Amino acid sequence: MNSRRPSDPFARKPIETLLKEMEGGERLHRVLGPLALTALGVGATIGAGIFVLTGEAARNDAGPALVLSFLLAGIGCGFAALCYSELASMVPVAGSAYTYAYATLGELFAWIIGWDLVLEYAIGSSAVAVGWSKYLAALFRNQLGITLDPRWLNAPWDFDPARGAFAWKLVPIAGADGAVEMAQAWFNLPALLIILLITVILVVGIRESAGFNAALVLLNLCVILMVIGVGATYVDPNNWRPFFHREFGWKGVARGAAHIFFAYIGFDSISTHSEEAKNPRRDLAIGILASLAICTTLYVVVAGILTGMVPYAEINVDAPIADAFQRHGGGWAAGLITAAILAGITSSLLVGMLSQPRVLLAMARDGMLPMSVFGAVHPRFLTPWKSTILMGVVVGIIAALVPLGVLADLVSVGTLFAFVIVCVAVMVLRRRSPEVERPFRVPALYLVASLGILVNGGLMFSLGRDNWIRLVVWLGLGMVIYLGYGRYHSRLGSEPNSPGR
Repeated sequence: MNSRRPSDPFARKPIETLLKEMEGGERLHRVLGPLALTALGVGATIGAGIFVLTGEAARNDAGPALVLSFLLAGIGCGFAALCYSELASMVPVAGSAYTYAYATLGELFAWIIGWDLVLEYAIGSSAVAVGWSKYLAALFRNQLGITLDPRWLNAPWDFDPARGAFAWKLVPIAGADGAVEMAQAWFNLPALLIILLITVILVVGIRESAGFNAALVLLNLCVILMVIGVGATYVDPNNWRPFFHREFGWKGVARGAAHIFFAYIGFDSISTHSEEAKNPRRDLAIGILASLAICTTLYVVVAGILTGMVPYAEINVDAPIADAFQRHGGGWAAGLITAAILAGITSSLLVGMLSQPRVLLAMARDGMLPMSVFGAVHPRFLTPWKSTILMGVVVGIIAALVPLGVLADLVSVGTLFAFVIVCVAVMVLRRRSPEVERPFRVPALYLVASLGILVNGGLMFSLGRDNWIRLVVWLGLGMVIYLGYGRYHSRLGSEPNSPGR
């Protein structure tokens, strides 16, 4: 029986308490300027969305109208990004939406959104790693003439949305007599290995990780411009007709926006690094808004190029851009682009896994998770090393065993949920704490935040019942942990006259 006094689930953590906490305890290095923060956001965003999910969303949801899907998702993100910018400039501490919810909506809502962010980053990183594996296989197959064993490239099971059921994954392999046989997939080995490598890099330190990421982002931008420049010469306008998906029409635009939405978590990852920003009250807003503008523009242009190069019904969903260039005989270009895409996806993976331990660190500092594990900062590298290693192992196992489609949709619904909460939080905080300094203020706040809730909430409903069920199950598991541990170890609840109650 737990002898600790349970906390008030609706107790709020005052802004002055958050700001005071920045001055003491084990703090992270403030080494990131606006360019580094923008690079982190761009790196988290363009790797996953452009290279992994564009083909699947075009083929299965929106057709060439995928450009409208990216615009719709960008608009929803824009409303949320403005809200993030105000909150991040006010409360420049680690934790992102979790910290904002704690200050505005109370401990229970903070736990819910924090647990949702665990889902967002852990599953999101797993999805990106699976996409990385697909492009690695394409590089070996198309440029080196080596076909990797598909049993080591796929999760052992798959989900059929038409039947709403799971089934074992069978993959074709060459038998002893040269005939093609169907065999049970084992697990995704390349996805597991890249995650373990990134985990080692992240333990070394934020400065080294940010520098490595900046180099990958620069390479990523160069290859995207190459995709646009070279790909435009292969565009056939006839491939854009019909413009909307034959089966889904306008509805497919919303479906496509919802399915690719997890690729927009880049600016959320910026806010998780508030404690490591040199001038957080100014630089965070710059990084969030700049990365969103850059990435939305690139998404729209590349989606138009891809659907113009290949009829949407024929797009390869595993490695769409590499396959599109291969179809047009661009062997050297396809090889160079595929290699650079691998670097870009690595950048996206690095930022996602860099952000996750920072959220867990904030939760541990509040007593919601064990401090000895999730709050431990390495004495030499000054990074949350234990949680980084733990999450690396968990993310690696998920990437090895779960198919891409299930991962991507689950992250999208979690990301949209987080954005809705942030839009609510910024309105609540304007009313409850109008005296707090706001270096960045959302223009026409109540209109912008309300539209953010409307657009992002509407996209959640485009993801279907199965994803809502998975989200509810995940949040239910989180509630068990909160009621059994977090509520009894909350630092706010342990204070006899805790403010905000």
